[in-house]
Amino acid sequence: MQRDSTERVTAAALTAARWHGSQRRKGSADEPYINHLLEVAYLVSKATGGNDINLVVAARLHDAIEDQGASRALIAEQFGGDVASLVAEVTDDKSLPKAVRKRLQVEHAPEKSNRAKILKLADKISNVTAIGKDPPADWPIGRQREYIEWGRDVVAGLRGTSVELEVQFDRAAQEAGRLTDARG
Repeated sequence: MQRDSTERVTAAALTAARWHGSQRRKGSADEPYINHLLEVAYLVSKATGGNDINLVVAARLHDAIEDQGASRALIAEQFGGDVASLVAEVTDDKSLPKAVRKRLQVEHAPEKSNRAKILKLADKISNVTAIGKDPPADWPIGRQREYIEWGRDVVAGLRGTSVELEVQFDRAAQEAGRLTDARG
């Protein structure tokens, strides 16, 4: 079982690296996007004690549908239906305007499964931390602050799932706010 789990997690990392290989984060450091996926998977693994391999695999692939156009069917074929369902559950509908997608994330957060909530919490920790440390160069201070506040709004609907991740998010949002205020 351990060998199978290790192989699945490693296969997901390799697949994510291939699918997101040319993608970069928006900050001035031009960080490889795979770093975000690995960070989210690490946070999920830590929060679950490493006991939910499918959730860790889904964390590594969580942006594949949204950012790379991978299909749910392809993810299911390669990693199973449970992983594909988790990825689909945290995927925004990119055909909708950005403002609508953001509003829907806030509205739908409380309705997510507990496992998807853990994944969303880890994703929000990573993203809010990045805004604090290395925001996109073209984002004015107001937009940075709005993003942090929106992250808080999403996380409000995810609470009650993982105290550890919730505390980590609160710290990340507080630090991002402090760093953003210092830039302003």
